[in-house]
Amino acid sequence: MDVEQNLETVRRAYAAFGSGDMETLLGMYDDDAVHVVPGSSKVSGAHKGKDNILALYGQLFELSGGTMRVELEHALSDGDDRVVSIHTASLEKDGESYAQKEALLITFVDGKIVELQDFFEDIALNDRLFS
Repeated sequence: MDVEQNLETVRRAYAAFGSGDMETLLGMYDDDAVHVVPGSSKVSGAHKGKDNILALYGQLFELSGGTMRVELEHALSDGDDRVVSIHTASLEKDGESYAQKEALLITFVDGKIVELQDFFEDIALNDRLFS
């Protein structure tokens, strides 16, 4: 278990997501990884496998009109196989700008991301923006 490596992987993953480099991003994921999005929006649910996760990210981009951005603020380790990342997500929709704090609980196995669990400051806002 390499705590620093996991933290660095999270930082690199945010950079890849931000630049649209899905090949690099998904290379950090286990083939059977799952990204869980709570709530009742079009993107809610458990997205299992790289293809479904890629489709989720495409949907986020599409539903935000290509304006969604995430800015990593903190990456915190439990000293083992989990990292919590805290970021600000922002987007524009219907002529309005929105931003909120979000977090991901990211679980690693053998240096690969196996699970991402989203947490939202305002889940009702997230449901509205992605419905």
